[in-house]
Amino acid sequence: SNPSEIRLDPLTGRSARICHFMELKWPKPDFERLIAGTAKTCPLCPDKVMKITPLIPEEILPEGRLIDDDRILFPNIAPYDSLGAVATMGSRHYIPMTEIDAQRIVKSFNLAFEFFRRVEAVDHPEAVYHLINWNYMPPAGSSLIHPHLQVFSTSSAPNLMRQELDAAQAYRNAAKTNYWDDLVAYEQKDGQRYLGAIGRTHWLTAFAPIGVAGDVLTVVDGVRSTLELTDNDVADLANGLTRLMAGYDRMGIYSFNMNFFTGAAGDDAARFHLDGRSVPVDDSHDQGHRSRVQRDVIGQAHPHVLHLQVGRQEALGHLGSRLQEPVCPAKQNVENDILDLGARYE
Repeated sequence: SNPSEIRLDPLTGRSARICHFMELKWPKPDFERLIAGTAKTCPLCPDKVMKITPLIPEEILPEGRLIDDDRILFPNIAPYDSLGAVATMGSRHYIPMTEIDAQRIVKSFNLAFEFFRRVEAVDHPEAVYHLINWNYMPPAGSSLIHPHLQVFSTSSAPNLMRQELDAAQAYRNAAKTNYWDDLVAYEQKDGQRYLGAIGRTHWLTAFAPIGVAGDVLTVVDGVRSTLELTDNDVADLANGLTRLMAGYDRMGIYSFNMNFFTGAAGDDAARFHLDGRSVPVDDSHDQGHRSRVQRDVIGQAHPHVLHLQVGRQEALGHLGSRLQEPVCPAKQNVENDILDLGARYE
């Protein structure tokens, strides 16, 4: 049998366990049974969404809701922050993962970006970090089948993002360079986890993943915060996400989480990046196992491991060693076991 590894994230020191107890392939569920009857009570379907959803405060958005064709953005009735919204990805109640095309993602992201711009236009104090979370299907935490985005602006960075921002600033202070730029350069040269580039977006598997089947990380060159993304960047992110979903589908995975990680405007230590995380299981036994794994990963965070008073070369050497040596070495490389995207973005 293959031993497990304990890896430390090279930026934050968060630990992750790489295990070999199962083949990373899953049977797909009965989708007809999964979605049967859910449209009748869905608040995001076109027969209800304009009747029962609330309005954004007039001082932020005089029209109350943002509407673009069949996409609608309105306040979240259970917001994650004081400025939380929901953006539907269209009127269709259920869209199989492989049928979500890049154009749908682009238009949905752009609707959220318009909300962010409106928040900034009124100088709202929460207009610091502009975030989008996408939980696709119930195993990923979505309470609704209907595709939608969680959209919010906040002056308080979520825990993991805050740890990354603090550690990236510490790295910049020590190395006099940007951690994310150095990470991409290292992974591109090393080749083990680097999947490819689409425009300015770089796609790689995470060295210390949180998800059961591994995470895909996307870093955008030169972009510090969400609203610095260009139209081309958004199109390239959407293109890559459709390829990622196709890869997950080949593994039998039908649900995932996607999260924006961003710096504040002008934060030179930050780089905008996406984290795509698969959620491959849905029965009660596996859900219990997954929650134990995630508690272990999240609960063992050791932030600021790169807070070193050293020069650039020593800091870069530290980064390289972190990405090469697991705490408990395994006998073989496990990257292809963590996540196999098949075509590898060819």
